[in-house]
Amino acid sequence: MNIMSNKTFLIIFLFLISACSSVPQNTSNSCKIFDERYLWYKHSKKVEQKWGTPIHIQLAIIKMESDFDWLAKPPRQKLFKVIPFKRPSSSFGYSQAVKGTWEQYKNETGNKLATRARFKDSVDFIGWYTNKTNSILKISLQDAFKQYIAYHEGWGNYKHYKKNKKVISLAKKVEKQSKIYKKQFSKCSNSFNKNRYIIF
Repeated sequence: MNIMSNKTFLIIFLFLISACSSVPQNTSNSCKIFDERYLWYKHSKKVEQKWGTPIHIQLAIIKMESDFDWLAKPPRQKLFKVIPFKRPSSSFGYSQAVKGTWEQYKNETGNKLATRARFKDSVDFIGWYTNKTNSILKISLQDAFKQYIAYHEGWGNYKHYKKNKKVISLAKKVEKQSKIYKKQFSKCSNSFNKNRYIIF
C-alpha cells in the first residue's frame, strides 16, 4: 500500500512539475501565455509595480532570450564543425542571465534563493536589470529597443552597439514583439485583474 502511495505521489509530483515548467503553447501571444500561466501574470504585474518595467517588455525580452524555455542554454560550440565543445557563455533559464550578473542580482536584492529556472525570479531579474539600466544609462523603461541592447551587451558595452548590426537586428525584433504583446494585452488585461482560483 505504501509503495503504491509513493508511486502515486511521485507521478502526481512529476506531472505538476512538468505542467508548471513546460513551454506555453503560443509564446507569441501575451493573452494566451497568461491564460495558461495565470501565476506568471501575477509575477509580471508585481515586477511592473516594483521596478517599473512594463509587462510587455518583460515578455519580449524572455521571448527573445529563451522563448520561455526554463532550461534554455546557448548551443555548444563545435570543434572542426563536428565535435561538441563548451558553451559560449553561462547564460541559463528564462532570462538567459549569466552567472556573474545573477549573483550580483541576488546580492543586491537579497533574493538569495533565486534560481534562473523559475519564472518568478527571472522576471524580477529583468525588472532589476532594466531598472539599473535606467539609472546607469538613462534609458527609459518604455524603450524596448535600447533596453534590450543594454540587456544583451551589458552596461559597459552599450555605447559601442551602433557598430554591432546583429544586436541592432535582435533589438528591433524585441521592440516589434513588445508592441505586439502590448496590443494583445490591452484587449485581455481586465480579465487577469479579476481574482482567479488557482489549483496549484
